Amino acid sequence: MLVSTGRDLSSQVRAPRTAFVNFPMGNPFGHPFDKVTQRRILLEALHILGSVTEGGTLIDLPCEWGEEFGLNLGSGYTSA
Repeated sequence: MLVSTGRDLSSQVRAPRTAFVNFPMGNPFGHPFDKVTQRRILLEALHILGSVTEGGTLIDLPCEWGEEFGLNLGSGYTSA
């Protein structure tokens, strides 16, 4: 079971079951200290774990980060 923030890579890797969240890399369960969102994502991932029977399944979870985010490439450069 994988909770992923990288949909393209996750679809290529084909983990047995993947829950994709459109959050910034490194934050698959949401903002720090946001226990409500973290719990919701964990429960949805556990539901997928118990209900999906076909390997390589990727499910998009309907989660919103709440603000724009981009790819931080270091050296102060940010790509939206």
